Amino acid sequence: MAVYIWEGRTRTGEIVKGNMDAPNEAAVMQKLRTQQVLVMNVKAQSKGFSFNLPFQIPFLKETVKEKDLVIFTRQFGTMIDAGLPLVQCLDILASQQPNKTFKKVLYEVKQTVEGGATLSDSLKRHPRVFNDLYVNLVAAGEVGGILDTILTRLSTYIEKAMKLKGQVKGAMVYPGVILTIATVVVAVLLIYVIPTFKKMFEGMGGQLPGPTQFVVDLSNFLRHYLLLIIIGIFGAMFALGSFYRTQRGKLLIDALLLKIPIVGDLIRKVAVARFSRTLSTLISSGVPILDGMDICARTSGNKIIENAIKEARTSISQGKTIAEPLKDTNVFPSMVVQMIAVGESTGALDAMLGKIADFYEEEVDTAVAALTSLMEPLLMVFLGVVVGGILIAMYLPIFSIAGTIK
Repeated sequence: MAVYIWEGRTRTGEIVKGNMDAPNEAAVMQKLRTQQVLVMNVKAQSKGFSFNLPFQIPFLKETVKEKDLVIFTRQFGTMIDAGLPLVQCLDILASQQPNKTFKKVLYEVKQTVEGGATLSDSLKRHPRVFNDLYVNLVAAGEVGGILDTILTRLSTYIEKAMKLKGQVKGAMVYPGVILTIATVVVAVLLIYVIPTFKKMFEGMGGQLPGPTQFVVDLSNFLRHYLLLIIIGIFGAMFALGSFYRTQRGKLLIDALLLKIPIVGDLIRKVAVARFSRTLSTLISSGVPILDGMDICARTSGNKIIENAIKEARTSISQGKTIAEPLKDTNVFPSMVVQMIAVGESTGALDAMLGKIADFYEEEVDTAVAALTSLMEPLLMVFLGVVVGGILIAMYLPIFSIAGTIK
């Protein structure tokens, strides 16, 4: 027998950990299930010397794209619907998977299932590939005997989530590219072009105009302290990232983001669309409402909205309706709260949440288009002022000399 380290969650939501002697991981999972412990992670205790880095190296992390997950989920559902055995489905999908990391994960899932574990428990061992939403829906499908239907819903959900994320990223690409080009152009002007003009002006003698002197001083500063500036920028980014990883930093920055006039409204709409789509998919698949709210909170993407959903979950556990605590959070729009209340009263909450998600996904599309159209003239004006200002400042002394000669 080997020693296995396990981590799980009790029915009350408490996180528990421990060690267990067992012949394999499947036996550990089976014994913990009899103790009503929801297994989150099981691994064999390492023997001998081992060296683990205290941090993750980004390019060594598992990189399974959402597109790969969508294709796998849709094909998996089709095979299950056709009556193929579970292990055979996993073997076929793993063998034809082009992503080597995903291939390895699927083979490990297959081996765990062959060892006697359920599919959901096997998927749970790879949280960076299969998140809580995926695992819980698969568990609901296994219990209800509708795994093929659940997998089809999952693939549709992931596709819609990809589209929503793509809309937001698309809105950020254009201004990011323009600002990057502008920064490079200005840096080249200040580092390489301005010194040439400076030598020419020094040969002419006389006092430089104020704007020209400012640009020359800025060029000197940039040339002498360029390395320190780059180090300072990366240091500030690292410090901001470290601060954001703390609870206080996450709350503060996420609250500020929600208060930004146009961006905050977009973030709120994205969060409402994601919450509605996720909860609709979970409820329609048979996942309990409290578990669904917990998953929605963790996938909200904003700490303020996450806390609001958690507060609503606590109120629901005390016997209140869903709409009432959501209204008290002052995060969700009144229209959303009213539609959820109607869905609860009519017994069609999942369908109503789906309609809310459809509406807000269209709202996100409209908001992204409006943001992009607003950013275009602003960026053009910014570029004109910065680059044009530098050029005018450089030609001012020439204009002054020409006027004097005339």
